[in-house]
Amino acid sequence: MSTLIHRLVDSCRAGNDPTVVARLRSGWAVMGQKQVLRGYCLLLPDPVVPHLNALERTQRDLFLTELGLLGDAVLAATGALRINYAIFGNVEPALHAHVHPRFVDEPEPMRTANPWGYDWQLAPAFDVRVHAPLRDSIRRQLVRLGATV
Repeated sequence: MSTLIHRLVDSCRAGNDPTVVARLRSGWAVMGQKQVLRGYCLLLPDPVVPHLNALERTQRDLFLTELGLLGDAVLAATGALRINYAIFGNVEPALHAHVHPRFVDEPEPMRTANPWGYDWQLAPAFDVRVHAPLRDSIRRQLVRLGATV
């Protein structure tokens, strides 16, 4: 089966995806194609598996630990108030985890809402000219945390 997640991991492996933040032991940290919240990232496992429970325990523990480290890095790089994490896989049936920084300056109705409540069609697309400095800052934080390969 080939999903968007499979194609994204292939692009990361090929070295031609500008959203790549860093290679981690469990997979790839990438910035979201839509930056609905500045610094929104995903963790993609490599190799791709259907869901979290398809990983053997040590790999699952590593993936979840690195998900937390990615959250630490995004938190430090963005100055966010907190991080929201999400793992679904219903639309794209392959494991991937979302890291959503949440900010004190978000519109009042959105501060306690699910990040999917934002209008993702209006969100800025990842643009290397605009988002590379933040991507690189998140990478530096991951290096500092000893999370990169």
